[in-house]
Amino acid sequence: MKFTIERAALLKSLGHVQSVVERRNTIPILSNVRIEAGDGGLSLNATDMDLDIIDHTPANIATPGATTAPAHTLYEIIRKLPDGAEVEFNSDSDGQLAIKSGRSRFTLTCLPTEDFPVMSGGDMGHTFSLPAAEIRDLIDRTRFAISTEETRYYLNGIYLHSAETDGTKVLRAVATDGHRLASVEGPLPKGATGMPGIIVPRKTVSELRKLIDESVDDIAVELSETKIRFTFDGVTLTSKLIDGTFPDYERVIPVGNDKELIVSRKAFADAVDRVSAISTEKSRAVKLSLSKGTLVLSASSADAGSATEELETDYAGDAIEIGFNSRYLLDITQQIEGEMARFTLADAASPTVLSEIDDNSAIYVLMPMRV
Repeated sequence: MKFTIERAALLKSLGHVQSVVERRNTIPILSNVRIEAGDGGLSLNATDMDLDIIDHTPANIATPGATTAPAHTLYEIIRKLPDGAEVEFNSDSDGQLAIKSGRSRFTLTCLPTEDFPVMSGGDMGHTFSLPAAEIRDLIDRTRFAISTEETRYYLNGIYLHSAETDGTKVLRAVATDGHRLASVEGPLPKGATGMPGIIVPRKTVSELRKLIDESVDDIAVELSETKIRFTFDGVTLTSKLIDGTFPDYERVIPVGNDKELIVSRKAFADAVDRVSAISTEKSRAVKLSLSKGTLVLSASSADAGSATEELETDYAGDAIEIGFNSRYLLDITQQIEGEMARFTLADAASPTVLSEIDDNSAIYVLMPMRV
């Protein structure tokens, strides 16, 4: 195998695939990236057995062929080469990969391509496409609520499924860690009708979000009950799904909360941020004291002291005091896109619902805490 490629193109492609490779591997071949040079250019492939990525990029192919090379080492070599450099690759039958660029020479030890695992897609029963901006929105407004508790593995991802709102079919993404819940929906794309409810793993969500950061095209989505595949911009990302049952989240979304607080999202978030500076690192507790027309935020710490801040609101319900984790409040208010945020509350021990005033496509549920 022999080919030359421009450094920037290779670095971008390697950047896409090497982040899938785990730093520590008990199986040596999983530390490598599969490099295949063919008529269509260069193809790079990396996998951790649960997530598989293939990236295609143009290259000048002199001799077709394939090999595998240490992913992180190769990435570091290319990253440290000067801008605009041409890089030449040449692999021999002794399992060595020679890399030349200018006066730099590197030799990497390769492993056989036959050892590299192939993630077969199988029959993907549902196929549809979504604009990149829509997928970014679904991810950004839900992933902060994904649980990191490995024992509750079925919460370690985003639950993607078709649902119905006011008689309209929607594609809904939900994430929860038991303390907070995020539910965001958009129009159900053509081809997604009848799709199974699936849980997309946290690592897949993270890798996909990085890859589509600058994408403007539609993204092709294929899925079955066990796998999902995203195809866009010369990249194919295939992932196993979490094999578990997502809880009946609709049961924890309260519908009878009778107290409504409407407040400036930015003013509220800034006040929470300031007041929480005094709260303990462990609890991060902030108390909201509501009375007619007024909201007082307060926090106290035995070591640091206390803090209060008052905000004007149009709250007209009964007086109530309720505590929340300040970090959770900030996570949610960052995702509310309108100028004003709506809180609907019941009492100090019941879940509170947060949303925008004019947009019900995204709702957030937050459990209170004792303060």
